[in-house]
Formats: sequence, structure tokens, C-alpha cells
Amino acid sequence: MAVEQHKHCPVCGSPIPMKERVCSPDCQKVLEQNQKNIKKSRMMLFGVIILFILVWAYFMFFK
Repeated sequence: MAVEQHKHCPVCGSPIPMKERVCSPDCQKVLEQNQKNIKKSRMMLFGVIILFILVWAYFMFFK
């Protein structure tokens, strides 16, 4: 007995066809929101790192 090739929905874990990204429109909304949150977090982290580098450079070269 062979199981048809499939993958799992990244949101809920339900089996889905290989060509599909998610299993339902609800999971699509959740996935898009998660991706927006991840992008926002990365941008904030990048901003904080740049801020620390600028503060460090200021104290290294002007004090």
C-alpha cells in the first residue's frame, strides 16, 4: 500500500497536495500574518543593531 506524495500545511499540519501551499484560505491568512510579523521583527532587529553600531562608533571616535 503506497501513500500518495504529499506535504503538510505549515500552519495546521494537514496533508495537502505537493502543488498547494496551504490547505485553506484561513491557513493562508495565518501564514501571511506570520510572515508579516517575522519581517517586522527582522527589520526592528536590524534597526537596533544599526543603532548600537552608531552609538559605539560615536563613543569610539568622539569621546
